[in-house]
Amino acid sequence: MTLTESPPSVYQGQFGEFTINQSDRTGVIIYRTGLIIAALSFAIASALILLNNNPTTIQAITPLYTCFSLALGVSLLTIHIYLAPLHRALQVFWLIGCISSFLVGHFDSQPFAVTVYTQPLTLFGVGFIFAALTGIFFKEAFCFNRLETKVLTFTIPLLLLGHLVGVLPIQVEQVLLGVWAILFVVFALRKAVQEIPPDIGDKSVFAYLKAEKTAKA
Repeated sequence: MTLTESPPSVYQGQFGEFTINQSDRTGVIIYRTGLIIAALSFAIASALILLNNNPTTIQAITPLYTCFSLALGVSLLTIHIYLAPLHRALQVFWLIGCISSFLVGHFDSQPFAVTVYTQPLTLFGVGFIFAALTGIFFKEAFCFNRLETKVLTFTIPLLLLGHLVGVLPIQVEQVLLGVWAILFVVFALRKAVQEIPPDIGDKSVFAYLKAEKTAKA
């Protein structure tokens, strides 16, 4: 990823020619940077839980979760998704998850991670932020057909729903959390070295959809 100026590039899209400029490239870089920060924050927090589970490290999970949430929000602002309603839905999911996390974190005396783990019903609110993350993985799996995103699209709901209803042994939950953390980092690092234009997509489709919406209005 680089922030050096690049001349605009012209591409042939489904509905005509379109130009990719420096602003488009910068948006992708911000999207990917958010993913890297979110992935590393999540991986570190997961490692603290799996490898060094004590009161001090549990306390450290809260700021890591905050960093993960904010970085994910930045990525959701800059991600390119053709379906505007889906894009807005993921952003709403993120917002609901953030508000719920704030309430859980500030109105319970226990550390945030302990509250969520011991009171699974909190996932009805907090879980929305992970639903937004799953949406990103689903989009990436659909667009780029990558194995790690396909696995993550099923791993996250399996872990959260399994914990919510109490059907997963703790060992299975630990394995799923480890898989989630590792593949999230793999995904973010692979995005960092991917060519930028594919993440921008076909801008002629965005223009066509916008024109259709304007015509209907």
